[in-house]
Amino acid sequence: MPVAFVHVFLRWLRRLLLGVLVLVALWGVGRLGQVAWQSAYDGAREPYLQVVSHDGITLRWQSGEEEIGVVRYGTDPARLEHVVRETTARLSHEVRLAGLQPATRYYYAVGTDAAVYRGGPDYWFHTAPPPGDRGPIRLWIQGDPGYWHEGTRTVRDAALQWSAQHPRSGRPPFDLWLTTGDNAYSSGKAREFQEALFEPYAALLRNIPYLPVYGNHDARRWTFYRVFSFPAAGEAGGVPSGSERYFSFDYANIHVVVLDSESGDLSADGPMLRWLQQDLAANRLPWTVALFHHPPYSRGGHNSDSWRDSWGRMVDMRTTFLPVLEAGGVDLVLSGHSHVYERSHLLACHYGRADTLRPEMVLDSGGGGPEAPYRKPAGRAAHGGTVYAVVGSTAKLDAGPLDHPVHAVNRRELGSLLIDVEDARLDAYFINAHGQVSDRFRIVKSADIAPVERRCGTGR
Repeated sequence: MPVAFVHVFLRWLRRLLLGVLVLVALWGVGRLGQVAWQSAYDGAREPYLQVVSHDGITLRWQSGEEEIGVVRYGTDPARLEHVVRETTARLSHEVRLAGLQPATRYYYAVGTDAAVYRGGPDYWFHTAPPPGDRGPIRLWIQGDPGYWHEGTRTVRDAALQWSAQHPRSGRPPFDLWLTTGDNAYSSGKAREFQEALFEPYAALLRNIPYLPVYGNHDARRWTFYRVFSFPAAGEAGGVPSGSERYFSFDYANIHVVVLDSESGDLSADGPMLRWLQQDLAANRLPWTVALFHHPPYSRGGHNSDSWRDSWGRMVDMRTTFLPVLEAGGVDLVLSGHSHVYERSHLLACHYGRADTLRPEMVLDSGGGGPEAPYRKPAGRAAHGGTVYAVVGSTAKLDAGPLDHPVHAVNRRELGSLLIDVEDARLDAYFINAHGQVSDRFRIVKSADIAPVERRCGTGR
């Protein structure tokens, strides 16, 4: 081959590679700009409540232009005697109210020194009861709710109607509002959060503290951690995590743990697992509920046995985190991702594939209803039994065999989960879009049940 031809070919190849690199760089810059642009929202946003505790709460809202935000609040809607001002002008406002009384209704208004934008008798919140209070407490769990459509509206209205039919004197419809992730489809854009959450739920957001779990669709933009606040410093109880991606908090007699199964380090020696061990060891409350997006057991839209499904995150959560959660006495684990409803028997020590389930790992298969509740030792007995629920069908439905052997109940229907906790009893109700109680289970803790020492391996 002539030497001149080789030189020409090499020059052409270098230019081609350089052109490809330039195109890749331009695409990357353009993609980064698109993500940044789609993660921002420049319109006004109604107030919403975050990070509630027995003595404080965080209020957030967004104004149409940069200004110094002011919150006025008090126990009488006609006399908002307390005032908190921000120190700098901004569009997105975040104000922490501290020194509040527990289990108390406060009214508030937001705006500036010159004007009140939102306020009146419909703007109120309840602080949490004091730590250890026996309830009753009501939690509302939405599963992957990030599309707003007629079905989502009926799910919302059905949960509100059920709560109105089962009222608690002087209490709001729900004390806490949580999700299992994927809060804005299809990619967590600011506009999608606005359309799927902030606009249709504005009347609820001004009264009920909202805490979403981070899902894989939320992770496609930067919006999620810009618009929500999380108790990373332990300001609502629990061991401080120093991270908004995993944390815990206390509400009355419930300890809530939130983990990041989407972008967190899921290794056995990672910071999230080390923090979890410390947090559960320090917990003194009788009930513990854990939430994360990827379910450890599912055969709905996703297969929790597959390493290829969701980059193996379901397998990692089951094999690495479940042994720690169960050793720490966690009572209920809630996940989403599969757009179905699945609810397990009372389990302990099953961390492997579905076909490794043994009879002794099912502590109670009685159904969990009021007549045959799941029964556990009082307190936080290690490996005393955990119920696992996949709550992922508030906005979408998936196909799938729904035949995982750990599950006692499987439903392919839109709905959400309501949880009532009072003293030593937890009642959970899956309310479908027709307002029907499609599943109900109860966990009862009793000092008459002796803890059993169990030696659990791992699923690896």
